[in-house]
Amino acid sequence: MGRQACSHQPVVLLAAIILLAIGTAALAFAPPADSARAADTIARFLESGHPPLTAYRARRHLQASSRGGKVKAQLEAWTTLQPDGTFSFDVLQESGSNMIRQRVLHAALLEEQDNYRNAKLGDSAFTRENYEFLVDDTARDGDLLRIGLAPRRKSQMLISGAAFVRRENADLVTIQGVLSKRPSFWTRKVQVTRHYARIDGVRVPIDVQLNADVLLVGDSTFAMTYQYASINGRQIATN
Repeated sequence: MGRQACSHQPVVLLAAIILLAIGTAALAFAPPADSARAADTIARFLESGHPPLTAYRARRHLQASSRGGKVKAQLEAWTTLQPDGTFSFDVLQESGSNMIRQRVLHAALLEEQDNYRNAKLGDSAFTRENYEFLVDDTARDGDLLRIGLAPRRKSQMLISGAAFVRRENADLVTIQGVLSKRPSFWTRKVQVTRHYARIDGVRVPIDVQLNADVLLVGDSTFAMTYQYASINGRQIATN
């Protein structure tokens, strides 16, 4: 019994890590007082968040692996957010390890549903109370500015890393970093990457990727992509 619990622990932990990573979607940057240029960049970023994403329907592909890719699973689901904040999902197909499907992929969608139900999505917001922000004027890939994210405390909900925004309008493109606190003894490091795009005038997440170094399991990964069918009540043309 003890050995079975030990082998399950890293997989359960991977699910918890993923839920932390995909929960960091709420953004509310506050400008540093000592830099007019930085303050302007952050102000433009805040303005770029409109119109907000209030409803959507998207087909998602989720996949996760552990033990260096030897154990893996994937899942396809329709996900729907109603204007009243109700989130639901309908699994279309799934395959692979039953443990990862139930404890990681299904668990991620169920936790997201719970977060909407209990209005928890703002708990991991990037605010001045949680972070110090450093704007780097050096462009990346030609037109991106880097906003450094320095957590004010160690927390599993805070990311130490950077947000990359477009130079011309401060629109968010990518968030990259590591969880500022290890979720458990089992985990050495958790790297998170989240990409955004503007579709039909609304900024939306398009994918999230996670890599964790977990004791006894080794390299563990998670990836989720979004294909939108509608955003804020408007149908989206698909190729």
